Amino acid sequence: MKKAIKFNLLTTTALSVALLGAAQAHAADAPAPAAAPAAEPASDEIEAIVVTGFRDSLMHARDLKRKAVGAVDVIVSEDIAAFPDLNLAESLQRIPGVTISRDSGEGRQITLRGLGPDFTRTQLNGMEVLGNTASGMDNRGGVSRSRAFDFSLFASELFNRVTVQKSYAAEQDEGGIGGTVQLATAKPFDYAGFKAVLSAKGQRNSNADDKITPRVVGLISNRWGNFGALASIAYGENDSNEFGYRSFNWGPIRGNAANIGSGVSAADAAKLTAATPTIFAPQANTYSTWFDHRKRLGATVALQYQGDKLKLDFDGLYSQLENSRQNFSLATSGINSLTGNITGTQVMQSAVIQGNTLMAASYTGVDIRSEFNREEDKTKFYQVGLSGSYQATDKLLLTGLVGYSKSTYDLPVFDKVFLESKNYAFSFDDRPSMPVNTYGAGVTDPAKWDLMRMDTQENKIASEYTNAKFDGDYVLNETSSFKGGVSYKKFKNFGAQWGDKQFRNVPANTKIPDNLKMVVPFKSLGAYIVGDVDPVYALIGQTRDLEAQGAKFATPGTNYTVTEETKAAYLQYDLNTEILGKGVRANAGVRYYSTELSSDGMLNTGTSLQPVSIQHKYNGWLPALNVAVDVNEGMVVRFSANRDISRPALGDLAAAGSLTTAPFGGTISTGNPNLTPFTSDSIEGSLEFYDGKVGSFTVGVFYKKLTSFITSQTSIMPYSQTGFPLSFLLPGQDGSILYNVSRPVNGPGADIQGLEVAFQRDFTFLPAPFDHLGVVANGTYADGSSPVIISGQAVTLPLFQLSKYSANATIYYETDKWGMRLSTAYRDKYLTGAGGNGNIGDGYKATNNIDFAAHYNLLSGLKLTVEGINLSNEHSIQWTDVAAQRTTVNVSSGRTILIGATYEF
Repeated sequence: MKKAIKFNLLTTTALSVALLGAAQAHAADAPAPAAAPAAEPASDEIEAIVVTGFRDSLMHARDLKRKAVGAVDVIVSEDIAAFPDLNLAESLQRIPGVTISRDSGEGRQITLRGLGPDFTRTQLNGMEVLGNTASGMDNRGGVSRSRAFDFSLFASELFNRVTVQKSYAAEQDEGGIGGTVQLATAKPFDYAGFKAVLSAKGQRNSNADDKITPRVVGLISNRWGNFGALASIAYGENDSNEFGYRSFNWGPIRGNAANIGSGVSAADAAKLTAATPTIFAPQANTYSTWFDHRKRLGATVALQYQGDKLKLDFDGLYSQLENSRQNFSLATSGINSLTGNITGTQVMQSAVIQGNTLMAASYTGVDIRSEFNREEDKTKFYQVGLSGSYQATDKLLLTGLVGYSKSTYDLPVFDKVFLESKNYAFSFDDRPSMPVNTYGAGVTDPAKWDLMRMDTQENKIASEYTNAKFDGDYVLNETSSFKGGVSYKKFKNFGAQWGDKQFRNVPANTKIPDNLKMVVPFKSLGAYIVGDVDPVYALIGQTRDLEAQGAKFATPGTNYTVTEETKAAYLQYDLNTEILGKGVRANAGVRYYSTELSSDGMLNTGTSLQPVSIQHKYNGWLPALNVAVDVNEGMVVRFSANRDISRPALGDLAAAGSLTTAPFGGTISTGNPNLTPFTSDSIEGSLEFYDGKVGSFTVGVFYKKLTSFITSQTSIMPYSQTGFPLSFLLPGQDGSILYNVSRPVNGPGADIQGLEVAFQRDFTFLPAPFDHLGVVANGTYADGSSPVIISGQAVTLPLFQLSKYSANATIYYETDKWGMRLSTAYRDKYLTGAGGNGNIGDGYKATNNIDFAAHYNLLSGLKLTVEGINLSNEHSIQWTDVAAQRTTVNVSSGRTILIGATYEF
């Protein structure tokens, strides 16, 4: 059920039919043939439907869902160019089965029905899209080079409709086992005539500084007979600050008897000095702060021609996302560090061991380091597309689309300065939800800090899509039609990373002036000294323009190119009739696809890294059936059965290996270009009840059987056996140090099943003034697992990104003059990876985010708004090991408040 949030805009009967009808994936705004069976009669005459408020948007989205053949959820805007959420992901989380991940205080990627972001295909104005961005936090993976679409890329105000297709039909492009998210920008024929909107908001994050940042939107549209033009622009800035605790990881530790003090019990000392380590301890207990100043610019242009037979749409979109980050940390990872065994001058003075986990301890003789990391990155995205339809005869409608999109990500500035301070008393306690570190005197004394290391990095990624489709829809009779089409899609992703680590503590720490040091200037769990990046680099003279140096600074495994060329064709039969007095809508068809893959990069041969180019080809048939039965005026029964694929992740296909060094060892991840796609056979059904214009109730079930399931194979081996050069190791390390080496492989398969329940009701039956209340709520249960190969053993884990339980609810109150609503979004715990260093699985704890929105119509056309995001200041908590759930990250992103006004004329 349309749970989603706010959109507002004028739409049309013809557009509604096109959105959910036969040509939805090919020409989203083309009407069906005049005589074709449709959910409602199509017409060349445009009928404007004005959506005026949250309640009205729910009603129209519910109508679109009801008239669809397959399982569909829709978000319809509540006001023109006035999406109230920070981005589209925040709104998508209101849909049953959709959960989101967050970064820098914003929604970033979505998981649909328990399948992670790589399994959901995203289309913009009918064309597939991909945009790469980055996280400032190492624990979240840094730069995103995957098939997962990052919804933080776009300003939400650019869109007026989002459709989530959960079931698959043969007419849809293959590639989204989880489902397909269709994004639609505004078009001039969405409105009856001239329309203009101007909106301005100020926003502030409670964790950031006191600065209020702007968010402005403008839209202008008009029609002249058969021709229309529209342009929109959105610009926003915001400050965010995530701060809290993190560790590099957890791993087994061992100490010599001389490193264990008298305050540690004999029993615990025996465990800690055993020949085979069994006690897990956090590595580099860290206080961290991630401050981000973000700028987002977006613009659209739409030109439409609506003739009697010929209809043409031209759409263009440009988006730019810039991040300016300042990241800080204080870690026990100096020369004599707590990143592995208890060694050197370290003495453990006390210990609290629970099971096999060191939950708290105190030490003397520990060296610590601080970090100031400055990053500047930019993502640019643009898309152009031309689509159209031609009513060749009364029975034959021809539609077509051709388009191109490109996304580029650049990280030209990634500079780190590490300072070191030696010989500290230090203790940690991981028993509280927010772990606590205690340091001896000196962390805020600049005289006690010297230069330790400087890291420089650059990163570039580009993705390109070329799309072309041609379809025909032929009406057989009053109740059925036959359609078919061909499509071509070429996708290319390429990129590279350059890095340079210079140790300034060999043979001793480098002294720098105290005026090049400062205390962390943003909110943090504690105050400490860091080195100021720009003046330190200027003093030392370390190279910053790495790309210009070519292969000298190239990072192993990051320079690779994946090219996919896919040709597809489909045939589908559509039915809209009555059987035994019941309305029946159905489609049945089959799609054939053939994909040629080329992966170029540097592959580990076992002894060295060598340039390679690997080609792979695969194809298949994808049958699909969708049926909707209107049992009576208020009841719809749906059933779907289909087969679909999801292509392997880009990193999994890379003919390359990536290496991450660390004091305690490190990790190496390699690709596998010969992977076959995920394949899913799915069935689902739903029972939907509609109570006129005031409410609905839906219950649905789904089951997916995934074959050729790609899983992770992880082993631990000496670095010397990996094929990577010894020169990449840190000082003092040799080829005997153990590394975690992971590689994707096609596993035996996986299953996922679930239940969705959704409810919406306007409380019009209550006495005034309570008759303006309403509620929309949903809940999802999903369960699925797959084997992960760890050290040669198959371990069954829940599917990555799958939350077993998720729920959303919004209670709203709306009159002609004002309205308000309060929303909650719950996501259960979930895994993100297979783990490492002896830990089985990495993941996140459950979250429950609370949001608020209100508006007041001050004058005709003038509306005042106030919104609050994450009012409960929900923390993001990551852990490792499914059994022990050892904390690796606990951060607060703060509350975000937006106040503004919108004027429509």
